[in-house]
Amino acid sequence: MIAFRDVSKAYDGLSALSGLNLEVAEGEMVVLIGPSGGGKSTALKLVNGLVQPTAGEVRVDGRPVADWEPIALRRSIGYVIQEVGLFPHWTVARNIGVLPRLEGWPEAQTGARVDELLELVGLDPGRYRERYPSQLSGGQAQRVGVARALALKPAILLMDEPFGALDPLIRAQLQSELQRILSAAQVTTLLVTHDLSEAFKLGQRVGVLAEGRLEQVGSPAELLDNPESPFLKKLLAAELIQVRR
Repeated sequence: MIAFRDVSKAYDGLSALSGLNLEVAEGEMVVLIGPSGGGKSTALKLVNGLVQPTAGEVRVDGRPVADWEPIALRRSIGYVIQEVGLFPHWTVARNIGVLPRLEGWPEAQTGARVDELLELVGLDPGRYRERYPSQLSGGQAQRVGVARALALKPAILLMDEPFGALDPLIRAQLQSELQRILSAAQVTTLLVTHDLSEAFKLGQRVGVLAEGRLEQVGSPAELLDNPESPFLKKLLAAELIQVRR
């Protein structure tokens, strides 16, 4: 579904990614973990064509990203960011329905999809569809952001530190909810985070990306049993120290 083939990306001569090879299968949840500036967000932006590779090729659904019409590509991919990015003067319903309306869906179909998605993310349509973003908690706003990203029934969902701004209890709750939501939506997901426990909880496979290089990839169990990545070893050591405290 998503394939990085010897992908490198540099900004003003500075390398952000170097020789990335990774595939995300249809229906799979892959999590990229790494430090800030390690190339995680750049990898996401290469998938939906927000940036172009300096070398190599990214393919989506078997086609090079360069061959896609940009708007068609981005509307086929849901994108969730940490800041959520809801339009503050629009209701929840209008925020979720923005892309269906741009695609020319009939109003009745758009409204039904909005209600369906609010139910999916655990928000009662009768209570929340006419609220404004300022009337939502951080967790509720992030749920609306996920609903908006799923509005056009994308085959792929990209998530960039989606829970990074939330307190630990809400974050843990939404992580569990996300697993249910994505299973129901049957969507291929690439998520980036700097949180090791989040990566191991959500990812069917986890890729460790540090200094622009993919140091290791495998299931959470494989990474725990045989950590080869220098960055992963440091993370695991830090986690053990915190647990012992």
